[in-house]
Order: sequence, then C-alpha cells, then structure tokens
Amino acid sequence: MAPENEAEALRLIVRSRYAERASGCCGPDPAAAARTMGYREEDLATAPGGANLGLGCGNPIALAALRPGETVLDLGSGAGFDAFLAAAAVGPTGRVIGVDMTGEMVAKARDNAARAGVTNVEFRQGLIEELPVESASIDVVLSNCVINLSPEKDRVFREAFRVLRPAGRLLVSDIVLDAPLPEAVRASIEAYVGCVAGAALRSDYLRMLAEAGFRDVAIVRETDASALLAGAGCGDPMVAAIVEAVGDLEAVRRLARAVASVAVAAQKPA
Repeated sequence: MAPENEAEALRLIVRSRYAERASGCCGPDPAAAARTMGYREEDLATAPGGANLGLGCGNPIALAALRPGETVLDLGSGAGFDAFLAAAAVGPTGRVIGVDMTGEMVAKARDNAARAGVTNVEFRQGLIEELPVESASIDVVLSNCVINLSPEKDRVFREAFRVLRPAGRLLVSDIVLDAPLPEAVRASIEAYVGCVAGAALRSDYLRMLAEAGFRDVAIVRETDASALLAGAGCGDPMVAAIVEAVGDLEAVRRLARAVASVAVAAQKPA
C-alpha cells in the first residue's frame, strides 16, 4: 500500500487532470476512441451528449451481461458514459450508481442525466478506495480504466467486495503489465495519468482480487496496448513523456508489448 501522503499526492494530480478533461479539453475524438474500444453506434446514440469523453480502455458493458432490475456500481464514472449505458440495460426497475472523486466530473454527469431525463442513475463524489455505498447493496461492479490510477488497488478491490451482494459480480476493463516498467517511466506523472505508470503487474492484479475474497477471477478479454500510442505523432503528453524517458518512439513500441488492456471478471461467493 502506498504511504498515505504519497497516495493523496497522486490523487490530487489525477483529480486535477481529470477536472480538465471534464471540460472536454485535451483528449482524443470521443466517438472515434469509443469505437476503438468496442462500443457500437447504438451505444454512442444511447448515452447523452457530453457523456462520452473518449476515456477508458475497453467496453465493460459489452461483457457484463446486465439484467433488468439489477443495481450496478460504476467505479470512476467520469461524465457517465458507461453508467448511462448500464442504466439503459437494467431498465426502469434497475438502478445505477456512479462514483468519481473529481467534482467536475460528478457535476458534468449529473447535468447529463438531468438534460437527458435519465432517472435511474445517480452520481456520488467519493474515493473508490472508500466507497460512499452501503455494504451488500450492489449486484454488479463495473469500472473502465480507472483502477490502474489508484495508488491503493488492494483497498479498491476490498471495497468492491464489501458493497457487492452475495453472488454479485465484478467486470472491469483496465491496464496491466507483463513486465516491470523502467524506473524513468514509473516516475513520469504524464505516464501515470495516462494509465501506464500506475498499472500493476498482471499477476499482482489478479492476486489482489483473490485476496479481497473474489473467486473465479479471470481475464475474459485482452488486447495489446497499441491504442495507447495513437497520439504519438500528435503531441500526446503521455507518449511524449515516455519517449523522453526511454529514448525514442521505437523504444516506446517495445515497451508497449509489456502493456495490455484486459477485461477482468470475478464473483463474490454466494
């Protein structure tokens, strides 16, 4: 576990950068990014305008098999893109809660919900390491490329386990490593905010889920990290920082082979 002051310092940096993203600045084309991650045109049409900011590294909704009437929790819900898709899937008898630590993101998500008239979703500000959610109240926990940003991933998984009902399930898209990163990359703030430097080794990620109490922990989908390099020629600050740290773009491409975007499923025992 990261020391408390170090963990809070990292959260402040991430919160600041994602507050900027809430304004719609500094990111890729949201629709194009979502298509790359496996979202359909119907998904783009379902979510309110402004909910998709082009963030994430997968499409957990496509694999979660959500059912009408379920209660869903989205960890790091941002402007609400996945939460709104989940709300459509669980229907009027279901409920979706999004939790995000960035006030600007929560405000944007709430505004999106109000403008679209979506009433079965709510957004709460809070840490995913200290969820403002009642124990054993959730059927499905989702997250999309957020847990890698947490300096205390073990706490995130314990909290997810706490809020799930017996037999509840977890489905997250995230970034994992198959080899340790060079120290220069691990120390890069841009690489951390860009979801690379804070990523855990694949084996550690799965181990932390199991130690939190989850069973049937498995990677159910995996892609390479080529999408992380999409901005290499466009002044992307994360890629530029990694290029500076490791020497050249070819070294970044070699490094990317140790980085994977995965979808991880797990279940709380009944």
